[in-house]
Amino acid sequence: MDSTELQTWLDELRVEHRDLDVVIKNLIESRHHDTMRIQRLKRRKLKLRDMIDKLESGLIPDLDA
Repeated sequence: MDSTELQTWLDELRVEHRDLDVVIKNLIESRHHDTMRIQRLKRRKLKLRDMIDKLESGLIPDLDA
């Protein structure tokens, strides 16, 4: 993958992460009864965060000290 493709994928992951944040917030505020669903969404959000962090670190060029 080149850096343009990585950046596009990273942008898509960020959008999905933000969307999950909104969904989770709405479910919690509405006192949704399905706590398992909320937990699954939170886990998915954490996995996305890990993927985003990994991709971001891959986009940063290595600098020799």
